Amino acid sequence: MHYALNESSVPAEVVAAVDVNTTANEIYKHNFPSTPLLPKTIEGMTLQDFDKLNFDVILMSPPCQPFTRIGLQGDVADPRTKSFLYILELLPRLSKRPSFILLENVKGFETSAARDALLKTLRECDYSFQEFLISPTSLGIPNSRGSFLFRSVLTQILEGFPMSESSNSLAVPHNHPTSSECEREKTGTIIFKLETEEELERKRIQDSQETVRRLQDFLQEDEEGMDQYLLPPKTLLRYALLMDIVQPSSRRSVCFTKGYGHYVEGTGSVLQSCVDVELEGVFKSLELLSEEDKLKQLSQLKLRYFTPREIASLMGFPADFTFPKHISIKQQYRVLGNSLNVHVVSQLLRLLISK
Repeated sequence: MHYALNESSVPAEVVAAVDVNTTANEIYKHNFPSTPLLPKTIEGMTLQDFDKLNFDVILMSPPCQPFTRIGLQGDVADPRTKSFLYILELLPRLSKRPSFILLENVKGFETSAARDALLKTLRECDYSFQEFLISPTSLGIPNSRGSFLFRSVLTQILEGFPMSESSNSLAVPHNHPTSSECEREKTGTIIFKLETEEELERKRIQDSQETVRRLQDFLQEDEEGMDQYLLPPKTLLRYALLMDIVQPSSRRSVCFTKGYGHYVEGTGSVLQSCVDVELEGVFKSLELLSEEDKLKQLSQLKLRYFTPREIASLMGFPADFTFPKHISIKQQYRVLGNSLNVHVVSQLLRLLISK
């Protein structure tokens, strides 16, 4: 959120950043050492604490697990929504209500009871609002990460610039479907790698979208140390048919989640480093081979995980964003998987405050 605010060029001072996750806080403090950071839960702040901050804008991204389509969808019954519901309970009681509110969450929030509670509170507090479903591909970024974004403005701030209440009102063309590999239904005849002709055609269409940049623009040029990101033999043998494989020339990748690098299916794409080998040729008749020959064949592709820095670049983090040295690669993947796309939020911030 802070990087999105910086990129938006909206003149603003961050008066407080609040998060309970120790790792996320260490990374935040490393990159924004002078910003007041409150390592606590939102519920741990009193009404007086909020009033003392005297803020004009709230940028928030409540935990997405209660709303994600592949989760339990506990919605407001999930304890992780407590902080969000607490904000809604406090909003009408603040001595000075914020002029602007921006909320980011996953696709799925738009049909939740939490969203209904948000709308009810905002209407009671005299806010106008708009909702958006956006993927980074709409901005030319080769990564599918469908986000629900919500902007609201205190009606008295609008001063003759009415903002009608509407859903999905931003006319951003989606270049291709954004559902992750683990969520779609399998239909049609399997061609290779457990993929149907329909799925292969969808990927070909995605890779032909010239409005979307190629992955090679986001890859690290220095190949030193890349061997640590190669998929281990056990992973290759067990999950080869389930992985979403992309090449540097591809214009797509699936959403990277916090399980990336630890789990394989549905957590993000893997990169084919050796592009001289034809992918389809490697997978055809693979099941007929012995494990030793199978591994030999798959190893030709030099499949590797995207590095945390590469994922950060795809998510819009600037070149000067870094992790503290003691943060492990696994921790880096986890916080990135729980993050958001900086460019997408930056665009919404400009739109939110421009009027």
